[in-house]
Amino acid sequence: MVTADAGTTRLEAELATLAGSVPDPELPVLTLGELGVVRGVRMHEDGHAEVTLTPTYTGCPAIEAMSADIERALIGHGIPEVTVTTVLAPAWSTDDISAEGRRKLAEFGIAPPRPHAAGGPVPVTLSVRCPNCGSTDTELLSRFSSTACKALRRCTACREPFDHFKEL
Repeated sequence: MVTADAGTTRLEAELATLAGSVPDPELPVLTLGELGVVRGVRMHEDGHAEVTLTPTYTGCPAIEAMSADIERALIGHGIPEVTVTTVLAPAWSTDDISAEGRRKLAEFGIAPPRPHAAGGPVPVTLSVRCPNCGSTDTELLSRFSSTACKALRRCTACREPFDHFKEL
């Protein structure tokens, strides 16, 4: 979710909310704001808007679709010129996914990533909760699933396969 800083105008905040409401092209159950990839919007003196976007992975194939969808949304809102700039630093992290985004992933059948505990203990074993039955008795089938940011797992309790959004 985009947060406004002291230098953000009301229009920039409104446009950031609009850009953040665009559905993710690979996971349309989530918005780009819930995914945490929209970093901000700046209006320039010449009247064009610049949106900063951080991909989930450096080579994310969906970045072009995200950019085009954001441009369409803002142009449809009356902004005559929109540029989307990809920024890689600070890097996107699964901690950028909002609580609502995590809820939607689980509801959609994708195990959401676990939040990181900054400065806390690092778990030795990683349990992934099945989004279907809630069991943590799951197994990895493939490190990659339909997209590079997800792994394919199966619950050994209910035997259902599911995607797990990898932690970064």
